[in-house]
Amino acid sequence: MKKIKIIFLTIIFSFGFLNQSYSRTVPESFADLAEKLMPSVVNISTSTTVVTKSNPLPFQFPPGSPFGDMFKEFGDPQERQSAALGSGFIIDEKGIVITNNHVIQDADDIIVRVNGDQEFKAKVLGADPLMDIAVLQLETNEKFIPVAFGDSDKARIGDWVIAIGNPFGLGGTVTAGIISARNRSIGLSRYEDFIQTDASINSGNSGGPLFDMEGNVIGINTAILGRNGSIGIGFSIPSNSAQIVIDQLIEFGETKRGWLGVRIQDVTKEIAEVEKLDKPRGALVASVAENSPSEKAGIKAGDIILEFNGERINQMKELPAIVARTQVGKNVEVKIWRDKKEIIKNVLLGRLETSEDFKVSEKQKTIDTTDQIEDLKITVRSLNKDDIKNRKLPNQTTGLVITSIQNNSPLAGSIEVNSIIVEAQKERIKSIDDLKQITKQVLNSNQKTILLAIYNNQNQRRYIGIKLD
Repeated sequence: MKKIKIIFLTIIFSFGFLNQSYSRTVPESFADLAEKLMPSVVNISTSTTVVTKSNPLPFQFPPGSPFGDMFKEFGDPQERQSAALGSGFIIDEKGIVITNNHVIQDADDIIVRVNGDQEFKAKVLGADPLMDIAVLQLETNEKFIPVAFGDSDKARIGDWVIAIGNPFGLGGTVTAGIISARNRSIGLSRYEDFIQTDASINSGNSGGPLFDMEGNVIGINTAILGRNGSIGIGFSIPSNSAQIVIDQLIEFGETKRGWLGVRIQDVTKEIAEVEKLDKPRGALVASVAENSPSEKAGIKAGDIILEFNGERINQMKELPAIVARTQVGKNVEVKIWRDKKEIIKNVLLGRLETSEDFKVSEKQKTIDTTDQIEDLKITVRSLNKDDIKNRKLPNQTTGLVITSIQNNSPLAGSIEVNSIIVEAQKERIKSIDDLKQITKQVLNSNQKTILLAIYNNQNQRRYIGIKLD
């Protein structure tokens, strides 16, 4: 009986110490921190002139009426002012303000309110639509209280954060929450690595800061999930990603992103199996831009990029952001998986903003024939010069156009009719017999997964792993 009591008491005391430990991390109040930071957070209002045409008649024509088209051009242009609200924060005592690009885009006038009552006009020093960041300069000689950036890489899921902004025009609004997730991608742009937070973010918070408990900016509030206000899911651009862009906008008035010159896709389980990669990781090169840094370095379609400039690529989406923030003109070491082994390529990085992706090279003819691939249960024909011209493919392209897919085909649901098969098992397809032969080899092996390189109906080159058993 004594043993049971001792164990019971030990458990109680253990939980007591655990609760005490966690309770120390919960702030008793955010008041002191908010009071310190609020003078550095600003409200932004913009006005934009919008030109519309008015209807010269006091009535509408019914849909489809020929008179509607006849009279619609006679409306006099009408101008109206469109207003928008947002938030921002001061990073320099001379009045440099950071906000979102979408807050000030196309604005005729920008007014920034500081400390709730001081208003200043602002001009745009530079803006970046790709990351949705803008840098403003207040048109005044007054001095301001700036805030500093923190290290967003050190921010952990569960850390406390506060957001200060101008939701619905209610300036100086403070909300608190935690970091709910990291590395979020929500489809807004090509460079996404959002911090997710449950601190309440609403319309008007855009461009405002997300602070850690030291009072450092670790994120720029940018988006919310849902159209009707905060539901506890907001997204912020990490400060470490934003700072590089901000520094370039201040210095040059524009961005200078690194450019590799490849189109990439995820490495699926099936692709990793075919490539004998230990697990799905890295970024699979779907195609290489002509005359790009990658082409000059010898990187090929079908390579899997495992590391770039010493940074491991776990998921495909990580590579564009890493490349973009790397200095233009730098000689970068790229670790690649090719032919079931690692190799190293050295790439002299180009600049994205001046690149010309995917130029068309010399023309090449192909023979137009049609046949069935019984093992794949598809019908194909040879790619011809008209296909290449109409679909704006590289003129050296060879392959097979899929003309029909049976319902019981292993490709059904993964590939569409009119997709073009250009490779199988990393072998270039020049004829129907090529695909038949490679398919037979896969079926006779223990692997039973065929790796196809295709151009889909959007003319994007992709790799797809298909199980044949």
